Amino acid sequence: MKALITKTLTSAPSLAPLALRIPIGIILFAHGSQKLFGWFGGYGLEGTGQWMASIGLTPGYLMALMAGSSEFFGGLFLLLGLLTRPTALVLSFTMLVAIFSVHIGNGLFLTNNGYEFGLALLAATVSLTFSGAGKFALDNLFASRIK
Repeated sequence: MKALITKTLTSAPSLAPLALRIPIGIILFAHGSQKLFGWFGGYGLEGTGQWMASIGLTPGYLMALMAGSSEFFGGLFLLLGLLTRPTALVLSFTMLVAIFSVHIGNGLFLTNNGYEFGLALLAATVSLTFSGAGKFALDNLFASRIK
């Protein structure tokens, strides 16, 4: 178990994952806060839940809670470099659900509510799943203490 935890937390001391973690963490944190709390012009859990139910993601409130929590806490964890690989994996799944349940029928382009933005977030989170946190992350602190 110790080896699995160490492998999960350890990553190359590169700045490349940091360059992904910070903007992607900010974006996802903000989107999650829209869904959960209605911040930044969002609709909060009630409004987001009603919309999700209207497109067939039921129960809407629970789906909004799950998506919002994934994005809000996942974004926060990416910013901190905390449990980066498992967090990025959960976020990748969240982006796949968003792409295939909301955006795929609208084509690629964002101007038509297409999936290009979700695809970019999916690519970044998949990359972080493989690379780990890189430099300046809490994962490194925890990994060094476990060794």
